[in-house]
Amino acid sequence: MKIRKQEGPPEDLLYFDEDLDLSQSQVEDVVEIFNTPLTGSYNWDYTVSDNRIKKLYELGKELNWNGSIDLNWDYTHPANEKLVETDEQLPHETLEAYENLSEEEKILFDRHSTAELMSQFLHGEQGALLVASQLASCAPTYNAKLYAASQTFDEARHVEVFNRYLQEKIGIHYPVNPSLKLLLDKILTDERWDLKFIGMQIIIEGLALAAFQMLKAITKDPLLKQLLHYVVRDEARHVTFGINYLEEYIKTLSPEEIEERAQFAYEACVISRERLINTKAEQRFLNMTAEEAREFQMNTKTFDMFRNFLFSRVIPNLKRIGLLTDKIRPKFETLGLLEYEHAPDDFECDWAEMNKPLEKFGQIPTSL
Repeated sequence: MKIRKQEGPPEDLLYFDEDLDLSQSQVEDVVEIFNTPLTGSYNWDYTVSDNRIKKLYELGKELNWNGSIDLNWDYTHPANEKLVETDEQLPHETLEAYENLSEEEKILFDRHSTAELMSQFLHGEQGALLVASQLASCAPTYNAKLYAASQTFDEARHVEVFNRYLQEKIGIHYPVNPSLKLLLDKILTDERWDLKFIGMQIIIEGLALAAFQMLKAITKDPLLKQLLHYVVRDEARHVTFGINYLEEYIKTLSPEEIEERAQFAYEACVISRERLINTKAEQRFLNMTAEEAREFQMNTKTFDMFRNFLFSRVIPNLKRIGLLTDKIRPKFETLGLLEYEHAPDDFECDWAEMNKPLEKFGQIPTSL
């Protein structure tokens, strides 16, 4: 085993050969160290007091799926077909640059743009894995510890399947988006366990649900659609857990503490709305600058879809748990996000839908 420590994440693309088969002695793990003043807690009262959270925990055990055998890895999307039908997603003013590409270049652009997006899924899920493992240690109640432990396993499975798809089906890893890294660092290194809870269960999981649902809706690859469908089922359960747990806890805080957490949630939403935009594929294939690519992305139909998915969940959830305060509301209004506050929150879930057996390959519903 080789471990190489470095400052910050890698900045270059990583390509995978089709026949890559390394022995353990050939593998080099590249790590970046972070430090956190984590305060853990034992819980000596093993009473099961929250039936709703216990029910979510039991549901998670029942719906576990195996990323190695439950997904149809035998399927490989045709090399001459796009993973995503990008033509309809590009704004009119940039179609000329895209149309000037050859058919082979369009396919390559499709692979790179999908790899860039899915690489952020991979990096974000690793962050969620680390945060969930922290919560298993520092969450104060018995049920929360059990659920955080089960969520840790879920997030490990998500890291596994996204990494495998990127390596085996596309062959490219993109580096982590700097703004996503900033958000993960902020959550991982904060000493307050409930802020980790807010950051992961409300913001990161809401962000993940929005991005996964968006790609699931537009991908033409049935394996990728199946993979995302399974992951979305897990993530929806995680968000419901966070809303149920945080609603009662936030009520125990002082007004000053509530405002601190509301400000954090707002800052995380700013990052999610303004900065979590991938631009490297557009720079590479459409000869755009980083700023041009950012403006381009913010004017695509897919970004509108992502924005609607994200904030129609995050804003009503923040309101439900008490973090859409009078002081913070004007800031959200300036961002144009208060239009989402009356959308349904995730406190209640469709138990019948969550209890349904997972659909098999080729049976994934196309509706959102």
